[in-house]
Amino acid sequence: MPFEADRDVPGLIVKFGDYPLHHGGVGAIRSLGRLGVPMYAITEDAYTPAASSRYLKKAFVWPTTGAEDPGHLVEGLLRIGRRIGRPTVLVPTDEEAAVLIAEHQDELAGSFLFPRVDPALPRRLASKQGLHELCEEHGIVSPASAFPESYEDIVAFADTARFPVVAKNREAFVRRERPAVGGTTRIATREGLLALARDWGARPGVILQEYLPREEAEDWIVHGCFDQDSIPLALFTGVKVRSWPPHAGMTANAYVVDNPELTDLAARFIKQIGYSGIIDLDLRFDRRDGQYKLLDFNPRMGAQFRLFENESGVDVVRAMHLNLTGRSVPEGEQRAGQRYVVENIDFPALLAYRRSGYTTPHAPARASGTELAWLAGDDPLPFLTMLARFVRPGAKHLYQLWRTNRRGSGTSTK
Repeated sequence: MPFEADRDVPGLIVKFGDYPLHHGGVGAIRSLGRLGVPMYAITEDAYTPAASSRYLKKAFVWPTTGAEDPGHLVEGLLRIGRRIGRPTVLVPTDEEAAVLIAEHQDELAGSFLFPRVDPALPRRLASKQGLHELCEEHGIVSPASAFPESYEDIVAFADTARFPVVAKNREAFVRRERPAVGGTTRIATREGLLALARDWGARPGVILQEYLPREEAEDWIVHGCFDQDSIPLALFTGVKVRSWPPHAGMTANAYVVDNPELTDLAARFIKQIGYSGIIDLDLRFDRRDGQYKLLDFNPRMGAQFRLFENESGVDVVRAMHLNLTGRSVPEGEQRAGQRYVVENIDFPALLAYRRSGYTTPHAPARASGTELAWLAGDDPLPFLTMLARFVRPGAKHLYQLWRTNRRGSGTSTK
């Protein structure tokens, strides 16, 4: 490595909710741990893949749902900070954690290091409605969207909408406490929409969005880390080959592909809104009008962040740690052609995509190298733990998602 991290400043993986098979957290533990940074993590139990990593100094077992009172979560974080005993860089891996940290910066600042940002901004970015409004304010293209306030609004929308349409939960925290849908849901017909909407209550917490046909689209991702002045410390672009559930879920297979247009779009948008920290953006290139449309803005580390690393060995998590500890972040070109594979979900995704009509013409014919989400020669236990925990419940979950997708009524995501 052409740089050294500050080994006196630990890192803490922060996640709320019950999803023990999270490869992004394992990737962050390895990324900083390989530099000699002491790593800690919040885990659901003592037997998660993250807890088994050789690079983890200690797992703090703290089962949460993500729907707890924010004061309770802040106190829990501060209690962990006291046990670590020195300032620690926070690495949030979900929207709930990112929003909580931003909204309680003053309380957490004594024990932890994190990018300072407008306290209201991460919640707005994580909100589908808030993101859509920010896109309109700053000239960023996003899919046409509606935000119904009642069942009658949904009926009026259904009378004029072009199906299929997509339904998503509006707010990050609501998805765990009282979700209207299990995730991004493709709805094929007017009747299907109205049937689902009957269970959404008097004030449906959903966004209804135009569907971008997979045969006419290509999925892109942008990951970056920005300093306090919203200047990029590291900025990467790639194309998503497969996701699970198909076309709507987490990345299963992707490549690093240079895309200056997306780099400029992301850097301009971040500067306009004044954001600092790590980002994970999902965009869809619509071949019908030649435009990139922003689907999701995750104000935190993305699960597939280890796809991206520059020639100096910097990924977004390393960039944030270097920056927060007062060290310079080495520059370098991204490693184009690198591939990322999530072993436990890429095989079912491959089977699903064979009949989907989706193509990725920008993906290279051959990878220059491959990063596996779980398997690593210097850290094999997380892979084995994942297999032990995944086989039975994982197979059942994949089967349920497959059946949902085959019915055509919807597809749940992350």
